[in-house]
Amino acid sequence: MKEKQTPFEQREMKKRSMFMEAMNRLLCNRSAVFGLVILLAMILLCAFAEIICPEGYNAQNIPDAFCQPFENYFLGTDNLGRSMLARILYGGRNSLLIGFAATLIAAITGVILGMLAAFYGGRVDNIIMRGMDVLNSIPNLLLAVLVSACLGNGTINTMIAVAVSTIAGFARTVRGPMLAIMGQEYIEAARSIDASDKRIMFKHILPNILSPIIVQFTMGTAISILCVSSLSFIGMGIQPPIPEWGGLLSAGRQYITRYPYLCIEPGIAIALVVFSMNLFGDGLRDALDPRLKK
Repeated sequence: MKEKQTPFEQREMKKRSMFMEAMNRLLCNRSAVFGLVILLAMILLCAFAEIICPEGYNAQNIPDAFCQPFENYFLGTDNLGRSMLARILYGGRNSLLIGFAATLIAAITGVILGMLAAFYGGRVDNIIMRGMDVLNSIPNLLLAVLVSACLGNGTINTMIAVAVSTIAGFARTVRGPMLAIMGQEYIEAARSIDASDKRIMFKHILPNILSPIIVQFTMGTAISILCVSSLSFIGMGIQPPIPEWGGLLSAGRQYITRYPYLCIEPGIAIALVVFSMNLFGDGLRDALDPRLKK
């Protein structure tokens, strides 16, 4: 005879069931799986850059300058005879890491601001959301350029500039769903037992609004990688000789008529990562959307 499950065990089982159902929907989405495979392949290639290209990204060999792809070097060399494969893989580390870190900073800041605005409402909501409206009124890249111009070049400053440009999206993503569940019975029950505001927000509300945050994080990372590459392209991001995809595009544009591969290769790398993240993000959104349950 089976023992009767406690309410806690029932809730945990329901959560596991919903998670497995979402994972099944995600794995059945061919576009999402395709995007995930491409993304993981790019991440792994960049992660093992030392093994694939042990010579490093700055090893110069002037006699081999402008060597065409598939001759002596798989992806050719640049004007200083440096391997383009090595520079793209090492540069991918910087693009991916800075893009991910900037999105993480934006997510933490935006989620907290959005939750505070929805939870307290009134003047707090007005002040926070009007600030987000100001950030939202400026295009992401332009805002990143403005912040970068104030802070200066460098890895940390680029990360902060990109993070500031994407905070508003997270704040708005959190505020809407949180307002929708503020009147739920379990929130009123938590208030009735004098639970602290912090406990209500982070223990009772946050777990129930994670789905849109995860989707926004995936999409936001793709936007952040584009912003990082754009800043480096115009000379306001990562500075040479440190490789970064946008910087490689900028360095190769003066040779684009005679050696177009110098721009095509980093451009393809950026396009592949952003495209794969968008595919995966779309599939993740569909999988986590409860309205798609059959």
